[in-house]
Order: sequence, then C-alpha cells, then structure tokens
Amino acid sequence: MLSEIAHAKLNLSLLVTGRRGDGFHELVSLVTLVDCADRVEFTPGGPWKLTADDSALPTDGTNLIIKAAVAFQHRVPAVTTGAFKLQKKIPSGAGMGGGSADAAAAIRLLNRTLDKPLSVEALREIAAEVGSDCPYFISGGVAMMRGRGEKIEAVSAEAARALAGRRVVIVKPPLGVPTPEAYGLLAQSNSYIQNAKAEERLQQWLRHPQADPSEMGNSLQDPVFAKYLALPVALEEVAAATGVVFRMTGSGSACFALCSDDKDVSLITAALRRCWGPGVWVSDSRILG
Repeated sequence: MLSEIAHAKLNLSLLVTGRRGDGFHELVSLVTLVDCADRVEFTPGGPWKLTADDSALPTDGTNLIIKAAVAFQHRVPAVTTGAFKLQKKIPSGAGMGGGSADAAAAIRLLNRTLDKPLSVEALREIAAEVGSDCPYFISGGVAMMRGRGEKIEAVSAEAARALAGRRVVIVKPPLGVPTPEAYGLLAQSNSYIQNAKAEERLQQWLRHPQADPSEMGNSLQDPVFAKYLALPVALEEVAAATGVVFRMTGSGSACFALCSDDKDVSLITAALRRCWGPGVWVSDSRILG
C-alpha cells in the first residue's frame, strides 16, 4: 500500500480577467498550500476502485481520483491498476481544491509504481485533463496561477519565505458554493478586472511580500456574497467582535484570514456559531512554503 498527503489550497488572491471562448475564465491568482490535508492510499491489484470515509462523496467514475487514474492509464496503458482509499479532512464545496488535491495525489501515487517515473511536466499534463487547478497540486508551493489555472509560476524565494509558516484561520459555513455557480454569478455581474490591473496588483505584492496578499482581492467574493448573505453577515460580526477580517478563498464558501499567533480562535468560532450554528468548520492552519 502506498500513500500520499493531499494538502488543501488557498487562493490568497483571485483576480478574474474575463471569460474565454471555451467557457473557462482567465485568472491571475496567488496560491499556496496549507497544512489541512486529505490522505489518499493506493493498493495495487484489481480494477480501479475507490472507497472513502465520507459517505456523501461519490466513489464512481465521477470522482476526480478515478478520473485521474483513467487519464494516467491513457498516458501509460501498462500502469498497474488497483484500489484507492480516501481519508477526507478538506471540506467539500469550500473552494480549497480538495477534489483536485486528491486527484493530483492519485497521479503521484501511480507515478511511484512505474519503473521509469514520468517527469513533473508530464504529470501536470495529465492533471490538466482532470481539472483546471489540478496541475498546481502536482508539486504545490507558493505560486502564481494564470490562464484557466494551468499556467503555474513559482514566486521568488523571498516571497515564499515571507508566507511560509504564517498562521491562517480558515472557516466554512455548513453550506457549499458550486464552482460553476460562482463563476456564473461573476459572469452575470460582468465585474471582471483588466488583466493589466490584476498583474499590477500582483507585482506590487511581490515587491512587498510581507503585506497581506488577500488585500489584492477575489473577483468572485462580491457576486457570491450578494447571493449567500449568510457569509458577509457572519464575517462582519466576526470583524466587529475580534478585529479579524476574513476574505473568500477560491469560489467559496470557505474564507480565511492571516492571524497573529496570539489571536484567540475560540472567539472567532463563537462569533461564527452565533450566525452559522454548530455546523461551522474552523481550521487553525499554517501556510506551507
């Protein structure tokens, strides 16, 4: 049995510059992994199979792990097939890339079974067939993501060091936001940002990486918050009670805030439970460099 850790992703900023002819969106985003993670195991032998400790997850061919395995087999027909087991910690419908992270972990696992493993670039090509942000999860790191998510460029060592180890509190209400819906709401509002302005914000942060990168913004936040009012109402209460400002990551519904080490997370949790009830999910995490 082989295993891989599938870390969650945070879009520390997500600036969407327009919609492409193929239906995807062009974006400029600063992304990083955090220590909140799933675990994917692979046991060689038999046909492709998936089991999960979360009964709400599909385990058939619609799951990205199985899609990743099939895509890998198309590239390497002789790959050993077998059974995957998923231990889920990253919440679904959060905008943290949990499914994509799991798919990338499956690709890395299958690559480990080969006598001559594929290159990172080849693994990213396979991952791109599974989902827009899957290629990022092949190697992770603090990176700039462009195109529809498949163009990945590592930030400078200085910028990566500025973020590595920083405390980040991630929260999610007991509701999810489907990614297609979030982008559909953005398209309806037509509130895209010009590519030059998006790049300018990113480059300005890269020159001063000690600044809070979430201040660059998330183009999806306003359209999503306008429909899901439970998000802004609760986060405004948290800000009033604790002084901590949360911003949405990815397509939501999870939101995050960089916090000092002395911040009492229990106060944040209590404020959120008053609004969202006991089903609120809170993760006191660290950014991985």
